[in-house]
Amino acid sequence: MVDALHAPTSPPQGWTTPSAMAVTPPRAGRTELIEQWHQRCAALGLSRVERPDFEPMRRSDLVVARERNQRLFTHAAPVMEMLLEQIVDTDSMIVLADTTGTILHSVGDDRFLQRANKVALTPGVSWAEHSKGTNAIGTTLVEETPTVVHGGEHFIHANNFLTCSAAPIFDPRGEMLGVLDVTGDQHSYHQHTMGLVRMSARMIENQWLSDDYANRLRLHFHGRAEFIGTLLEGIIVVGADGKILGANRSALDQLGMSIAALRMQSLASLFGITASAVFDHFRSPLPAPMMLHAASGQLFHVSARFNGPQRGMVLDMPVTSVEARMSGEAGARATPAARGDGAAIARQPCPASNPSFSGLHYLDTGDAQIAATLQKVRRVINRDIPLLIMGETGTGKELLARAVHQDSNRARQPFVAVNCASIPESLIEAELFGYEEGAFTGARRKGAVGRIVQAHGGTLFLDEIGDMPLSLQARLLRALQERNVTPLGSLKSIPVDIAVIGATHRNLREMIGAGTFREDLYYRLNGLVVRLPALRDRSDLDVVARRILLAECPQDTPEIDPSVLALFKAYAWPGNLRQLANVLRTAAVMGAGESHICEHHLSDDFLEDVRRVRPYASPAAAAQAPEPVPPQASALSEPANATAAPEHTVLPSRDADPLPAALPEVPRTLGEAEIDMIRSALAAADGNISVASKRLGISRNTIYRKLRWNKGE
Repeated sequence: MVDALHAPTSPPQGWTTPSAMAVTPPRAGRTELIEQWHQRCAALGLSRVERPDFEPMRRSDLVVARERNQRLFTHAAPVMEMLLEQIVDTDSMIVLADTTGTILHSVGDDRFLQRANKVALTPGVSWAEHSKGTNAIGTTLVEETPTVVHGGEHFIHANNFLTCSAAPIFDPRGEMLGVLDVTGDQHSYHQHTMGLVRMSARMIENQWLSDDYANRLRLHFHGRAEFIGTLLEGIIVVGADGKILGANRSALDQLGMSIAALRMQSLASLFGITASAVFDHFRSPLPAPMMLHAASGQLFHVSARFNGPQRGMVLDMPVTSVEARMSGEAGARATPAARGDGAAIARQPCPASNPSFSGLHYLDTGDAQIAATLQKVRRVINRDIPLLIMGETGTGKELLARAVHQDSNRARQPFVAVNCASIPESLIEAELFGYEEGAFTGARRKGAVGRIVQAHGGTLFLDEIGDMPLSLQARLLRALQERNVTPLGSLKSIPVDIAVIGATHRNLREMIGAGTFREDLYYRLNGLVVRLPALRDRSDLDVVARRILLAECPQDTPEIDPSVLALFKAYAWPGNLRQLANVLRTAAVMGAGESHICEHHLSDDFLEDVRRVRPYASPAAAAQAPEPVPPQASALSEPANATAAPEHTVLPSRDADPLPAALPEVPRTLGEAEIDMIRSALAAADGNISVASKRLGISRNTIYRKLRWNKGE
């Protein structure tokens, strides 16, 4: 209610705002409100004829104040420069003040800055109400709402030539950070000024929110789909347990809740959905916005963003306080020596307060090759040495790159990943370097910022760099060497400060010899080259698998049956970590509510692939593997020990031995023996397929499929 009396809220020119905001407040009640403010100042012992205070704090104290508010200044300074372009040549200035009312920074027209200096409107001076009476900065601090103080509404007469529009800046938890203010000559007042100030304050707040929760799930929503991606969208931050951690002011306005009330909510109570469901929806390529109903019945269009590693990918799930508590409970139930299965390592607590929870330390899972790679990488962090990561597809190259970024001095700046293989060749130049308006047919209005510029101050990850078109490699090399980017259709170069990490599964040296990759670009990227081992060559598969399950099922994490682990270790994993994550994700769903992941929880396609393709086995595993079973004995033995045919498979039971290191050639007639076994098991179970599948150690779907195939369907 007070907000409506304080400030005009008409939309600023050039900003997209809904018509509901374009309302000039009534003057009724304004006089009474100003009188209340003036009475408050008089009670403080101030006089309306006070002379301006020309004694700002000492320079050393101002330096301390600025250092204390360095983060606020970092976020506000570029917004203030942008705002200055909107009000240039209007006899105005822009002021940033902290929560004590002390002016930290100001920019504006030189002529007006000199006039403002005559009333001590300058850095180092406090404009709190107890010092300067009613004014937009001080009164905003008291009222905690956007405020306009115009001309004679100022308590001290010396300030009556000013018109001031100020808005508070809040963090995502509702704590005030400071005040943004535009002050000008009272004759230059414009009703749109307040709208500009409010939008600018919200821009600072949104940047602060993204900075605070860079590796958390953020939901962006609005009642109208076209406002998602604008300053009018609501943003809420969600923890891994679904609790609401923070929000911007647009979210509070749309939901009609205070920040304290909102932080008592969860996704389930707010929108009737879980964090897992949101992740699952937005995991697909180019997902459409979700349509969610709030508890009040409001319908919202919802998009999701997550700058950090994605849920469900191996080793990348930040361990929240909930997971850390679970880890502590697991440790209390059994010591690592008692368990003897690596689970204690997989569930090692990584408190959210520890910045290394998603860094290199978290990737160290006990494999000697991985440990050696991490040791090398640690030595070049913050040394401005490019990193080139080699390895097969799915080995976790982007995961390592994100961990390097997380452990570097650039952790609070952007991590921008570009997959050079997934962007059409005709668009990759515009995607990397950006473009001006009208640079090519189909270009967006006002152009677009390229990925390299987006990574300014942070890390640029060039994934599958070997797939970059040869014609663009020279331009990329020039940009990396000169640290300048020229957008398409522009003559202006933009300086950038980036750390560069490249990754590829290709042999770049062979490509250089074939003339498909530039040698000079190769040597620009390979300051340090590391190779990630394939999953089949790692010794930590059990630890990795358990971490995946911990990420998928943080509430009731199942164990992995020894027979499944043996099967995993005998398999070649052509898709590496990505394939393992998908297999376990499916198994976790199939075995929901059960304490162990067993073979019948694995997908039939995966199990058939394991037996169709000659499985990988290390020399050590081969030495321990049992002798292959002759085909004749296999067909006549117990159903649970039936050996697989090339095309039709009867799966072993949970108690069966691990797969042999090699499979003999099997006659086609074994398929007929399999069908006979299935029919015998069904007859013994009186036609109950569930009972038969358990006795045979195979899934019901396998029984259905084999019987269909036998009928020629």
